[in-house]
Amino acid sequence: MSKEAPDRTAAPRVPARWLRIVVPTVLVLIWLVLAGIGGPTFGKLSGVSSNDQAAFLPASAESTEVQDWQKRFTDSGSIPAIVVVEADESIPKSELGTTYADLGAKLGAVDGVEAPPEGQTTSVAGPIPSEDGRAVEYIVPISDSDELKTVVADLRAAADDAVPDGARVWVTGPAGLTADLVNAFGGIDGILLLVAVAAVFLILLLVYRALLLPFLVLLTSVFALCAAILIVYLFALWGWIKLSGQSQGILSILVIGAATDYSLLLVSRYREALEVEESRWVAILRAWKASFEPIVASGATVILALLCLLFSDLNSNKSLGPIAAIGIVFSLFSALTLLPALLAVFGRSAFWPFRPVVGAHAHKHADGVTLTGLEGVRGVWRRVGGLIARRPRVTWIVSFVLLVACALGLTQLKANGVQQTDVILSQSDAVDGQAVVAKHFDAGSGSPVLIVAPESQGEAVLTATEKTDGIASAAFFTGGGRPQPGATPEPVVKDGHVLIQATLASEPDSAEAEKVVKGLRESLSTDGSVLVGGVTAIALDTNETAQSDLIKIIPIVLAVILLILMLLLRSIVAPVILIGSVVLSYAAALGVSALVFNHIFGFPGADAAVPLFGFVFLVALGVDYNIFLMTRVREESLRIGTRPGILRGLGLTGSVITSAGIVLAATFAALAVIPILFLVQIAFIVAFGVLLDTVVVRSLLVPAVSYDIGRTIWWPSKLARSKMHSEKAEVSS
Repeated sequence: MSKEAPDRTAAPRVPARWLRIVVPTVLVLIWLVLAGIGGPTFGKLSGVSSNDQAAFLPASAESTEVQDWQKRFTDSGSIPAIVVVEADESIPKSELGTTYADLGAKLGAVDGVEAPPEGQTTSVAGPIPSEDGRAVEYIVPISDSDELKTVVADLRAAADDAVPDGARVWVTGPAGLTADLVNAFGGIDGILLLVAVAAVFLILLLVYRALLLPFLVLLTSVFALCAAILIVYLFALWGWIKLSGQSQGILSILVIGAATDYSLLLVSRYREALEVEESRWVAILRAWKASFEPIVASGATVILALLCLLFSDLNSNKSLGPIAAIGIVFSLFSALTLLPALLAVFGRSAFWPFRPVVGAHAHKHADGVTLTGLEGVRGVWRRVGGLIARRPRVTWIVSFVLLVACALGLTQLKANGVQQTDVILSQSDAVDGQAVVAKHFDAGSGSPVLIVAPESQGEAVLTATEKTDGIASAAFFTGGGRPQPGATPEPVVKDGHVLIQATLASEPDSAEAEKVVKGLRESLSTDGSVLVGGVTAIALDTNETAQSDLIKIIPIVLAVILLILMLLLRSIVAPVILIGSVVLSYAAALGVSALVFNHIFGFPGADAAVPLFGFVFLVALGVDYNIFLMTRVREESLRIGTRPGILRGLGLTGSVITSAGIVLAATFAALAVIPILFLVQIAFIVAFGVLLDTVVVRSLLVPAVSYDIGRTIWWPSKLARSKMHSEKAEVSS
C-alpha cells in the first residue's frame, strides 16, 4: 500500500499576540456596527414593500398594456373597494334615498377616498340595490394606495357606525382583499422571526448540549440578517428591486437557516480541532481552513442558483433572486468572520459544560473490529456506514424506489393558481364580503374586465362582449362626470381607442372568470388590435408567466449547479450523481406535498410560482448538504482511498449535516405561522424536502451509489485512477 496523501489540514502556528487581540476585536466591532444600523431598518421594510400583483408582471403582458391604456383614459390611480350591506329582511326603497344614501356620504368622507368629480358631491357609486332587495353595495374608489390598509380600516369603522339596525356590512373588492393580505403579512416583521429564532435555539441546545454556543451561533445568524436587511431596504428604497411580503419573509428564514447551517459546519470542525490541539487559536485557524472551501462552495451554489431567477419574466420571481442572494452573501461573511472571532475569544468555554478535551475521541471500539474508514465513528453513523459497506446496491436501490414512489404524487399537483379569496388562510372580512356580493349581485361587480379597442371597432367589440357567456353587462367608459339631463353619454376616446368595462357573472378571481377572459382574448384579439385586461387578466397573466418561468429556469439552475460541482470535485461522474439525486428528492418532496395539500389540508390548489420556488430552494440547499458530504469524502479519499473515504466522510459529517437539515427545516417551517397559502405551502415543501434529502438522499442514496461505483466517481481526475488503497473497505482489528 502506497503512502497516504499529505494532510492538507496541518495545524498552523499560533498567531502573534497582537493579532489575537486586534483581529477578533475589529471583526466583532464591524458586525456590531452593521447590526446596529440594519436592525432598526427591519421595521421599515413594509414601507418599501408592495403586494400589488400587477406590479410584478412584465411590461409585455397584455394586462400590463391595458393598465397603461387605462391611465390615459383617466388620471385616477384609485383602487376600488366594495362595501356591501346585507339586511335580515327586504330593504324598503324609501331607505335607499335616506339611511343608505347617508351611509354612502359617510364612506365618501373617509380620508384617502378619491375626491368627487366636478359637479358631484361624492365619488362613491351607490347605494346599488340587489334584485332580491336584501342587500346594497357601494363602489368606493381609494386614491391613497400607499395607506390602503389604514383607509380600508377607516372605511370599516365608518360603515360599522352607520349601518342600520338588523343589517351587517363588509368591505371587500380589490382594496379590501389587498388590505387583508397586508394584515396577514404583518406577522413577518416580528412573529415569524421570533418563531424561527426560538425553534433554532431549541435545536441548537439539543445538538450542542451547551449553554453559550447556541447564543454565539444565533448571534451570527441575526447579525447576518440585520446586515442583509439594510442592503435590501436601500435597494428597494432606490427602486433597484421590488420587495414583496413573500420575499421579505423568505429572506428572514433563508438567512437564519443558511447562516446557522454554515455555522454548524465550522463549529463541527472546530470541535474536532480542539480534540487534537491544545491552543484554541490554532484550532480555530485549522477549522476555518478546513471548512472554508465547502462553506464558500455551498454559498456560491445557492447564490448563483438564486440569481438564475433574474431570467424570470415575472418580476416577483426576478426580484427574489437578488434579495435572497444578498442574504446568503451576508450569511457566508458572518459564518466565516464573526463566528470564528467569537469562537476564538471564548475557546473551549463556548462548549461548557461538555468542553472538548485533547485526545477525548481516540479510536476506541468495544468490539475491537471496525471497517476501514469508520475508525473512531460510533453510534448510528457507524451502523449506517456498515450497512452501506455490506449492501451498497440494495441500499441505494431501495432508497431510489422509495423516492420514485413519493414522486408519483406529482400527478395530483394543482399549481395553476388559486382565487385571491383562498390566499388568506385566516379570517378575512374581505373574503366573507366577497361571498355576500356573489350571493346578491353579479360577482364581478367592482372588478370589471377592461377592453381597449380601436374606435372604429368599438361598437362591434361591445356587442360581441355583451353576447359572451359569463359577461353580465358591458358598457363604454364615459368618464366620471355627471351627464346632462336628456343627453346620452359619449364614450371617451384616447389616441383613437375606446375603453369598455365588462362585469363578470362569476367572481373575478375564479377559474370561470379566467376562462371568460381567455375566450374574450381569442374572439376579440384576432389581429392584436383589441386588448383585454383587468383584475382577472392580471391573475391569468401572472399564472401563465410563472409556469413559463418554471420551464425556462429549471435547466439554467441545473446547468449552473452542475458546473460548480464539477469545478469543486474535479469530477464529472460525482456531480451528475449529486444533481440527479437532488432532482429526484425535489420530485419526491413535491409529490408528497401534493398529496398532503389535497387530502389532509384540503387546499384548493397552489400558486403557479410554488413549484419554481420549491425547486430553487430544495435543489440549491439540497446540493449544499451533498457539498458538505462530498468535499469531506474527497478529502478523506485522498488520504485513505475512495471507498474507505466515503465511509469516513459519512461518519464524520453525519451528525452535523443532519443537525443542519433539521435546523433549516425548522426555520422554513416557521413560515407557516403567516396565514398566507403560498408561504404555508413553501414552508411544508421545503421543510419536508430538506428532511427527506437529509435522511434518505445524503445519508443513504448518495453514499451507497458512490460506494457501489467506487473510485470511478472521481473520473476523469487522477483520484479515479489512484490505487492507493483497495477498492473494498478492509475489516481491521
